[in-house]
Amino acid sequence: MMIKDALLALNEKGGSSPYAIRKYIEEKQKSLLPANFRKLLCQQLKNSAAKGKLIKVKASYKLADTVKKAVSAMKIGEHAKNNEDAAPPAPPVKDGTCCEGWCC
Repeated sequence: MMIKDALLALNEKGGSSPYAIRKYIEEKQKSLLPANFRKLLCQQLKNSAAKGKLIKVKASYKLADTVKKAVSAMKIGEHAKNNEDAAPPAPPVKDGTCCEGWCC
């Protein structure tokens, strides 16, 4: 999840280097990282590339198209959910006081 967030935030066309990914994660999650974080990150990058979640381009990694589509679908779903939660504007009250009964 942290790798996906880093790749989305860095948003580099040719992919992001492991160094850039590590640097981004360390900036955002410094207090939560274990002592052997660098080794774990390297293993996760290799495993994700082998599973097809990431694409290795030269010495960099980028998200696979299937993962990008899933992320964009989640963002669209969140946006729709936020719009559903918002209350619709209240209709104007026609009580005859706005223009002393001439229009209402």
